[in-house]
Amino acid sequence: MSSSDQLLNAREAARRMGITTTCLYDWLGQSDRGLLVIRGQAVTVNYFQGGPRGQGRIRIEASEIERLKELMRVVPQAYVLRRPPVRVMNFPGITVPLGRPAGT
Repeated sequence: MSSSDQLLNAREAARRMGITTTCLYDWLGQSDRGLLVIRGQAVTVNYFQGGPRGQGRIRIEASEIERLKELMRVVPQAYVLRRPPVRVMNFPGITVPLGRPAGT
């Protein structure tokens, strides 16, 4: 079994990701319900859970941890210069002259 196929327990997986074990469990629960979002992207975490009713210890592949770490990576974005908004002096859609009616 290569290091990328190595199965890690929850504590080691959380340590490698730089989060707490309880945070990892929370992320796994959110992932199970389709609610986990990392940096604006919906994410599903693939992991193994043994036991007769799925209540056993959690094991996560090292390659999955690396994938999650890459999803958390911040990539600097170039600042886009925007033009200031153009002030429009007329009122689109209004076809009558503005102001008080003549003669009053």
